[in-house]
Order: sequence, then C-alpha cells, then structure tokens
Amino acid sequence: MADVIAQETGEVITSEMIEALAVEAEEGYDLSLARAVRVGRPALEKGSAKSPLITYRVPASLYKAARQKAKSEGQTLSQVNRRLLKHYIES
Repeated sequence: MADVIAQETGEVITSEMIEALAVEAEEGYDLSLARAVRVGRPALEKGSAKSPLITYRVPASLYKAARQKAKSEGQTLSQVNRRLLKHYIES
C-alpha cells in the first residue's frame, strides 16, 4: 500500500498533481508575479516598521498572578502592560 500524502486542507495529493507541479516548476516561474510575504507580527502602530520589544524580569508569583488576572479579564499580559505603560507616561 502506497503512502497517502495530503495537503493541510486534507486534500489528497495525487500523482497527476505532482506531475503537473513538476512540469510547471521545470518550465520556470515568473517571479515578477510573486508577492512578498511578511514574516512575523504586524507593527502595533501604522507606518511603523517594527514595534520595540520590552523585556524585564519579575518574581514568578507576580507573573503568575498577573497572567491569571489578565486571562480572567480576557486580555493578554502584553495588552495589560501596554495599557499600564501608557497610563504611566500620561500621568
């Protein structure tokens, strides 16, 4: 019994599909039609190339409590930290 190969969608890849893809590849691709793919998360601000990353240490108990409270409020810890930092500079 031959191995069954499937795409992420679950569609089974047949020998005919493989042959058609091989022919297409051998003919070459027009790279001017290729679209650029951005890697990573989008910037938080429009027009910004990259959002700075802030890293700092906290006691494990504080991290656990903050993560638990943020989750109970339907937020991520990053969202909470951004809001608190904004409040800090605006006060």
